[in-house]
Amino acid sequence: MMHQQLTSKQVESLPANLSSPQSKLVYLYLEVTGETTLDELAGALSMQKIDVLSVVRSLADDDLIECDGTHYQCCT
Repeated sequence: MMHQQLTSKQVESLPANLSSPQSKLVYLYLEVTGETTLDELAGALSMQKIDVLSVVRSLADDDLIECDGTHYQCCT
């Protein structure tokens, strides 16, 4: 498993429409790391892959993140 190198990037605020703890966690992780795969997200956040998939689909539907096919990142 490949591990992302975490930086000391400071996130000013989270989008107001993030309601679940899981969506906040996934969004914050993507904001800090830049981009990552579904497997890396699940491993880094100690979440089941099916749960992460549900969260990233919801975040993508809300236009908060995007996927290039294998990697997820926050929309700029």
